[in-house]
Amino acid sequence: MKLSTKQISHLRGLAHSLNPVVIIGHQGLSENVLQEIERSLIAHELIKVQVAGDDRDARKAMYDEIANATGATQVHHIGKQLIFYRASETAKEKAKVVIPKF
Repeated sequence: MKLSTKQISHLRGLAHSLNPVVIIGHQGLSENVLQEIERSLIAHELIKVQVAGDDRDARKAMYDEIANATGATQVHHIGKQLIFYRASETAKEKAKVVIPKF
């Protein structure tokens, strides 16, 4: 899903008050962690993930890998917080996050 910069900014504002739903420990990104992120995206659409560790390059690599593995849009990466958005996959489900059309 391609979002405009204003839409991304709107999502960042919504995510500001969110607590991390997934915390990635020092063992890094595993298949189980990816499955939990997938479940969280289905349940919430907009999620915040926290990464332990101080390696900035490793966090950036995880940010890209999570987006590629889940098909989620990268909203923001600041410090140890990663924010992702993926719209509901089924038309039956009502959108939990409403993105305005700018």
